[in-house]
Amino acid sequence: MDKLSCFSLSIENHVAHLVLNRPEAMNTMGPTFWKELDAVLKHLHRAGEARALVISSTGKHFSAGMSLDTFSSAIQMDDSSPEGRAAIFDSLTDIQATFTLLETLRIPVIAAIHGGCIGGAVDMVTACCIRYASADAFFCIQEINIGMVADVGTLQRLPKLLPMGLVKELAYTGRRMPAAQALSQGLVTQVFDTHAALVAGALQTAKEIASKPPVAIWGTKQALNYARDHSTEDSLRQMGWLQGAIWSNPHVKEAITAMKQKRQANFPDLTPLQGFKEFG
Repeated sequence: MDKLSCFSLSIENHVAHLVLNRPEAMNTMGPTFWKELDAVLKHLHRAGEARALVISSTGKHFSAGMSLDTFSSAIQMDDSSPEGRAAIFDSLTDIQATFTLLETLRIPVIAAIHGGCIGGAVDMVTACCIRYASADAFFCIQEINIGMVADVGTLQRLPKLLPMGLVKELAYTGRRMPAAQALSQGLVTQVFDTHAALVAGALQTAKEIASKPPVAIWGTKQALNYARDHSTEDSLRQMGWLQGAIWSNPHVKEAITAMKQKRQANFPDLTPLQGFKEFG
């Protein structure tokens, strides 16, 4: 990976830790943020070394969302003609695709959220598998407060994580939802007293995930995401195909043997991916 300016990335014992590291700018999301996040996620997806990813942050807030100067520089939101307005669709599709990588990544993603999770940051964490928060965390669909509709995934993913009435309240008012309410409503699954405890807890869960067979974790993520968007009947059919594709007697034997022997199980990494264009 090239040197990152908006993030730091480390991988230890098959756990990747991606840290937003522009606290002076409240970890806002400008053009470099999108470029680097896209590159990091694609790298992790292809390499196969990491078995879980934790995303945490620095400073006062997890992220204050989209950098406002992005709209006047990198992204041309031209509403003066139908052609310009049509181009907005393609610009947004490109941005949306980066957060969708969190959903399609071959490994689980845990967001460790402290302070403000605002605007585009809500878009990002709703695409993660698991969300932990510190006691000072809050969530805000900020877009309505600056005269626009949230457009990078919040309105599509949040209704699958929270009651629709609550989503509408948050989206229409731009109110802040504190960590305690997020926990009671299921948006986050654990709340920690401090930022340090939050990150440690997220990394511990990631370590536990990384101890399981990576291909079984991959299959579980595939099945859960599919079931979220399809009927039970269709999802059961997909499960049969999926299990038939990845079943491994050696993995099951190793897991059971390691459990009986009270030792760490040993499983192969996911196979590194090579793009078709790279052949030849």
